[in-house]
Amino acid sequence: MVNLIATIRGASSDRIAVTGHYDTKLFREFRFVGASDGGSSAAFLLELARVLKSRKNSMTIELVFLDGEEAVIEWRGNDHTYGSRHYVEAAQRDGSLATLKAMVLVDMIGDRNLGIRRDSNSTKWLTDIVWDAAARLKYESYFLPAPTTVEDDHLPFLAAGVPSVDIIDLEYDPWHTQRDTLDAVSARSLQVVGDVVLAAIPQIEAHFRSQPVRLQANQPASRPRP
Repeated sequence: MVNLIATIRGASSDRIAVTGHYDTKLFREFRFVGASDGGSSAAFLLELARVLKSRKNSMTIELVFLDGEEAVIEWRGNDHTYGSRHYVEAAQRDGSLATLKAMVLVDMIGDRNLGIRRDSNSTKWLTDIVWDAAARLKYESYFLPAPTTVEDDHLPFLAAGVPSVDIIDLEYDPWHTQRDTLDAVSARSLQVVGDVVLAAIPQIEAHFRSQPVRLQANQPASRPRP
């Protein structure tokens, strides 16, 4: 498995990671395309790179194509989120996790009938920023107030103390079936999520600019997936 990382340098070395998985579930009994579950997040990150590279960003933006989100056999134990767990473990070892201030995860965002609910596992203030951005853009019909609980690639980041939000539409009937093909997804749905993430990034940057620096003496500055 291989994680792919593209870095768009900003005015600060502090980073926001926008992530998604590009692997698809392995099914031997039928041909699985994974147009939304894997394909939509990969396509989203490619287009986001094109847009963000021409913007002046206060913080460095890291676009992370995660591998191994899907279970090899069954979603339980550690048989899932291989790429995100590896990313966090490597960042903890080399000390780079300290400059990762927030993580935005997109997953399964291609649904023609897009309906993204607030994940209770995600960091509240970061979720609020994303949903407030959607409201400003009048996308309330896509970013819904109803809660859900999701296990996904954001959990290893949360466990390591990185504020994270999962933008995911699990109310997708073709999920993990041979019907998850291009005719089940919509470019409009990717556009909506892209608009919201682009509107949210400056607010995430502003959140960290407004945080006071606290120094102490002698210290340096569910919803389970099957």
